[in-house]
Amino acid sequence: MDDITSAMDEKKYTMGIFIDLKKAFDTINHELLMDKLEKYGIRGIVLKWIRSYLTQRRQFVKLGEYQSSELDIVCGVPQGSVLGPKLFILYINDICKVSDLVKVVLFADDTTIWASGENLQQLSGRVSQELEKIKKWCDSNILSLNLDKTKFMVFGNRRLDNELQLKSGGANIERVHEIKFLGVIVDDKFSWKSHIRYVQHKIAKNISILARVRYILDGKALRILYSSLILPYLEYGVENWGNTYKSSLQPLYILQKRAIRIVHKMGYRDHTNGAFIQSKLLNFFDLVGYKTAVFMYKARNNLLPGGIKKLFHKKGRGIQFKGSVKFKNSCYTYNQKKFCISISGVKLWNSLSVDIKIVIELTSLNINIKVCVNQDICKNRLND
Repeated sequence: MDDITSAMDEKKYTMGIFIDLKKAFDTINHELLMDKLEKYGIRGIVLKWIRSYLTQRRQFVKLGEYQSSELDIVCGVPQGSVLGPKLFILYINDICKVSDLVKVVLFADDTTIWASGENLQQLSGRVSQELEKIKKWCDSNILSLNLDKTKFMVFGNRRLDNELQLKSGGANIERVHEIKFLGVIVDDKFSWKSHIRYVQHKIAKNISILARVRYILDGKALRILYSSLILPYLEYGVENWGNTYKSSLQPLYILQKRAIRIVHKMGYRDHTNGAFIQSKLLNFFDLVGYKTAVFMYKARNNLLPGGIKKLFHKKGRGIQFKGSVKFKNSCYTYNQKKFCISISGVKLWNSLSVDIKIVIELTSLNINIKVCVNQDICKNRLND
């Protein structure tokens, strides 16, 4: 997100391809996997143990009283196991070395590549060439692209060519304007409106479940249901999509208040401030601030992956006391960049008082800092 919004801020186009692999976990070649593990330094007894774990497995199908004959499993990694995803990640890890011109992000079998440029046609041609390299890598590793489910998207504030096409192996890849990526719906303008509508729909449906059982269950059980049916949708990835226009987020806040009223069996127009305090829950806008502060705490203490950690640069040099650390502010032109956590997160962290930062440091994100951060955010809003 940060890389794409930086390109948008520089008035560049970004083309992203969301790659889908056919039955990725089921088609892993065992011999190729063993060779790659040995290359990564997994050798000797450990390699023999993994080989033993993967081989000599058999499977059959049983339906009622009928059962098929047994067949050997000659490829794939066991799904539902702890080792399965790790072995798959090691298997496809070297796909990142296929191209120096495009950037790659991997999460299990979700592979996404993207590149930026000022000329859209040239960018399209370059990405097409790099996609062919990735296709050849898949062929040599006995994996295949699912071109029906592989999509591409063009990000940018400039006028886009609606006739733009992208091909792989003679087949057209479908262009989309929004896509679900790791549970979050991303659109080509980074407005987050599609994802907010998606969350709104899910919460509204689950609120109806709460409403049906409000007179059957007690308050404690209703709060557990709220934490299971409502809160996960509000929390997941909110430090990314929640730092946007307040008017866009207002419908979610209204739905959250409706859910809280049901949990506390309150009237339709009753104020919810006391209910939030009684439940020890944050309202949605303060939840965004809290999750962003948690993220920045991780940035402050080098707890983020290297690719994300490099987005944040601390002010000053030498020894710095707890709570005194601030991050450098970056310049931006468009709001897509302004709402990025590398901008909004830095702004929030630098605005927090030293006392609050010390509490965060000493408690290591204990649940009690929710109240502290909440109060400090409120003070900043009042000052603004």
